[in-house]
Formats: sequence, C-alpha cells, structure tokens
Amino acid sequence: MKLFEGYKRKEDGAIRYYDLKSGPTRFWVIVIYIVCALIALVALFPVFWLICSSLKDLTEYLSTTQILPKNPDWEGWVKTWKAFGFTKYYINSGIAVAGGVVCAVIFNGLLAYVLGILKPRGHKIVFALVMWCLLIPPTTSFVALFVNIKRIGLTNSFIPLWLSMGANAYWVILFKNYFEGIPKDFIEAARLDGCNALQVFARIILPLSKPIIVVVAIFAVTAAWSDFLMPFLLLNGGSKETVMVKLYSFNTSIKTNQIDIIRAVLYSIIPPTIVFGLFQKQIMGCVMSGGVKG
Repeated sequence: MKLFEGYKRKEDGAIRYYDLKSGPTRFWVIVIYIVCALIALVALFPVFWLICSSLKDLTEYLSTTQILPKNPDWEGWVKTWKAFGFTKYYINSGIAVAGGVVCAVIFNGLLAYVLGILKPRGHKIVFALVMWCLLIPPTTSFVALFVNIKRIGLTNSFIPLWLSMGANAYWVILFKNYFEGIPKDFIEAARLDGCNALQVFARIILPLSKPIIVVVAIFAVTAAWSDFLMPFLLLNGGSKETVMVKLYSFNTSIKTNQIDIIRAVLYSIIPPTIVFGLFQKQIMGCVMSGGVKG
C-alpha cells in the first residue's frame, strides 16, 4: 500500500516496514492514523471557526449559527487591522520577543554551563534550588516581583520582560542535559589553547549547541508573545503595550464590536502558530530526548 511506503525509509520508532507484513499490524496502524486524523480535526476546528467567523459581518454573526460565511468580508480584516493600529502592537511584541530570546539563551545557558560543565563547589545545591523552582507556580512571585520592579523604576519598560525570560528553570535543565552530552575533548582542547571559561562557552559550547538553542528560542518566542500578566502590570496604558495587553483592552471596551474582537484574536495567534508549525519536530524531539536523559 502507498500509505506504508514511507516506512521503507523510517529509521526510528516502534514499527518498521517488515512489521507491516503482518495483517493485524497493518490494521492497527490504520486505526492509529484514523484516530490521529480525528484528533487533528478536533484541535484545528476552533481555528477554522475563528477564521470563518472573522469573515462575517456583525449582523450575520449574531443572527445565524452557520459556520461558513455567506458573503465573506475579506476587507474587514484590513479595516480592523488599521482601526486598531495592530502594526504598533506587533512591533512592541516583536521587541519583547527579541530581547526575551537573547536573555533566555544567554542567561539560562550560562547557568546551565556552570552546573553542567564547570561544576564549582556547591553546584549541587544550586541545581537542587533550580529543581525546586519547577514546583513553585510563577504567579506566586508576581506581587513581590512587581513591587521591586516598581521601586527601581522599570515600569513601562521591556527590560523586566527580557530578564524574566532569562530565569527559567526548565530551560536551564534542557541546556544542562545537552551540554553534558558534548564531548569533553573539545572543551579540554580549548582550555589548552588558552581559552578561559567565558571563551569556552562562547566559542565551543554555543556553536556545538545550535539544536537546543533553536528549541529554547522557539519556546521563548511563544512564551514572550503570549505572555499577558507581566506586560499588563508593567505596560498597560503606556506606548509599549504588546498585542496581548491591547487585546484585553479591546475585549473590555464598549466601543469594540464582537467581530473586531474575533479578528483581533486571530491576529494574535498567527505568529506563535506559524512558529510552532515550522519547528514542532525540533520542539518535540528535544523534549523527548531531554526527558529520556533526565
């Protein structure tokens, strides 16, 4: 069957091409395909409904439960974008995301480098504290964090958002597991050539860690883009509001109709959806390998 031709080139997984010579195996593989297709349809239906609803006018949206629009209003997307000035909020979110990615890679990577490669005295205590951080809900520290940010005058600034991305226990563990798999010969050779600890990190560790850097960067992009509470506390009412903060103000505004809100929601989910769709293999591969090694 053409359905199973791809298994000839398959190099991993529990089912190989020679297993498909068995009738029951082929049957259960087909069942798995059907179940996965149904799950995909259920997962994609809200996005499909969102797109269809955004193409309706307000009268049609309120008067009928039909999913497909009768007369798609393609110009409404452009009108809503211009009316809400989404370009400005996209730029603000882009700045928050860019700085967050840099801090996520540099700061989390440096801590993982110390814990996984340098291993100074007391590194096990620090690693235990990092593991304990996984048990603490992030929202429990928001009040104290916001008060201290306000005291040092960093409200209406992207800097706290960037630095918060540089303190993520999960990403530290991902980096640490990957760094420990790098051959020690490269590190020793760099030290013999006169490189200090920071030079080893910049010239050896980071160039050899591109896969995990890409994965953490993707996580940082989606986290920074979809973050609401911290940007709302720091940027609300200012000129640096992100897409998610402005989306909340649209939803609570009396002047905004429901169709405009639906279109705004559609605009807000496009970037992280595209990022995840393009890099989902890298994300899942790193999570699975990190879980097996850990």
